[in-house]
Amino acid sequence: MYRVIAILAGALSLAACSSTPSWMSLDALKPEPIKDSVTLETSPPGAVARAASGESCTTPCSLALPANAATTVTFTLAGYAPATEAIELVPMGDGTNRLQPNPLQVELTAAAPPPRAPAVSRKKPAARKPAAAAKPTTQSVTAGAAPATTTAAASPASPWPAAQPAR
Repeated sequence: MYRVIAILAGALSLAACSSTPSWMSLDALKPEPIKDSVTLETSPPGAVARAASGESCTTPCSLALPANAATTVTFTLAGYAPATEAIELVPMGDGTNRLQPNPLQVELTAAAPPPRAPAVSRKKPAARKPAAAAKPTTQSVTAGAAPATTTAAASPASPWPAAQPAR
């Protein structure tokens, strides 16, 4: 009986070691990166601003961005070309860093209209006219030679008339 209890206790303790709760994680002791608030403005307003770190907002707005490295912000608005602007990390004299430019002002340019596809005609094609009958060819006659005559044998199933002999 003691063996069964010892085996069950050992199995439960091994199962408990494989899954630790999040409150026991040591990541909670790590400090979060220092963030700096950057004001974003666009002309025209209403563009979606998305930072390289994943934060986004609709202009005019402010984003809290990590102040440990330079980053970029991409602005998109329907009917306008997307614009990407760099935000630089500027060290201050007191050992801290600031993101510049702040406020970041961007003027969006209108996007070029997409190229138009050629218009497709919906008209019925015109009826084809039958080709003109082949004209007889003339051959020059040399002295002493008999004039040559050519006849083309027309097949009964052929839609084209038979060629007439040259005269």
